[in-house]
Amino acid sequence: MEDYVRPIVFLIFTLCYAYQLYYVFVVLTRKPPELVAKKNHRYAVVVSARNENAVIGDLIHSIRVQNYPQELIDIFVIADNCTDNTAAVAQEAGAIVFPRFNTEKIGKGYALDYGFSCINQLYADEGYEAFFVFDADNVLDVNYFREMNKVFDNGAEISTSYRNSKNYGSNWISAGYATWFMREAKFLSQARLTLNTSCAVSGTGFFVSAKVIEEMGGWKYHLLTEDIELSASSIMNGRRISYCPTAILYDEQPTTFKAAWNQRFRWAKGFYQVFLKYGLGLARGMRTAPKGFRFACYDMLMTIAPAMLLTIVSIIFNASILIMGLTGAMDVDTMTKSASSSIFFCLFIFTLFMFSYGVLTTFVEWDKIHSTTKKKIGYLFTFPLFMLTYIPIAIVALFRKCEWKPIQHSISVDVSEFSTAETNKQAERI
Repeated sequence: MEDYVRPIVFLIFTLCYAYQLYYVFVVLTRKPPELVAKKNHRYAVVVSARNENAVIGDLIHSIRVQNYPQELIDIFVIADNCTDNTAAVAQEAGAIVFPRFNTEKIGKGYALDYGFSCINQLYADEGYEAFFVFDADNVLDVNYFREMNKVFDNGAEISTSYRNSKNYGSNWISAGYATWFMREAKFLSQARLTLNTSCAVSGTGFFVSAKVIEEMGGWKYHLLTEDIELSASSIMNGRRISYCPTAILYDEQPTTFKAAWNQRFRWAKGFYQVFLKYGLGLARGMRTAPKGFRFACYDMLMTIAPAMLLTIVSIIFNASILIMGLTGAMDVDTMTKSASSSIFFCLFIFTLFMFSYGVLTTFVEWDKIHSTTKKKIGYLFTFPLFMLTYIPIAIVALFRKCEWKPIQHSISVDVSEFSTAETNKQAERI
């Protein structure tokens, strides 16, 4: 029986995710649409920061040197349960600061909701047309707002951007993160944009129109992965999420395995939460959603389901072998060999796919990776290992509770370290 189950499982996964291979083909053969803005719009930046005095100034500086009219950008920082001088640093750099102290409602979603409430009460007459959400450790390419304004001016209500890394070269962990996010931006978001389906917000670097915030009554997403919750809810309700490949954001990645475990454990738990809350609605949307959103519902469902499905399928498959061994349908030796063979097969296929994606992403995005050639090549071989560590994290997240824990950021960089080369490349395209 095991001779049939394994290829059936492999076939199911292939059929479910074959469309992502088509995404690769789309990216390699077609260019995303180029947009032009007729008007510069009025924006507010909202940043949730907890003990981020080492990096918050760099983010605010990168906003203040944008190639975009400064009078059209206001910056709001929610100093969330801070015990350092984050508020003072942010205020000195030019931000409006809202201190928040709440030890019961902990997490970025609650901080954002508080920030939007303050803005609505104190700055409702400023006429903000959309709100940008960043993390405190981000820095922006100098053309970030100019490029995102093109997307908003052409009708997008929500849009994400290209997520690069401040510290790809720190070690194999930061490189693993960076490669995954670049792969997500290039071979998922760009393909979705080109095919005119919906993208998904990933963590940081996105805008939401003031109209959407008003309709929601603030920020109403409080699961552990509020970004994925926003994406699932928006798509399920027929709201398309756009993407801007020319708006580049630089993000600091964890460098220790403990920090990476804690962060990805929260993400895995958050994905399960979103799957349980929105999975059925997305499944229904595959049949009932307006034309143009049915595939987006399927795509989003596959985005939030993989870890859950992989775990369940593995448990069922190995449990079936165990039962056959215990009932005498198979002898113990055969059972052990079969289970071992199945595990090896799954790990080999997973490693092969991750290595292939790592190679493809690294060479396609070679010039955007700020590191040495030696490290770029070397981290091709550690990327599958980084991704393999998701498997125990996903399994543990099925059974353990998760509390939000802050990730320490300490890498201070000036946007000029990244922007010169990127600015020149964008200028060549214009």
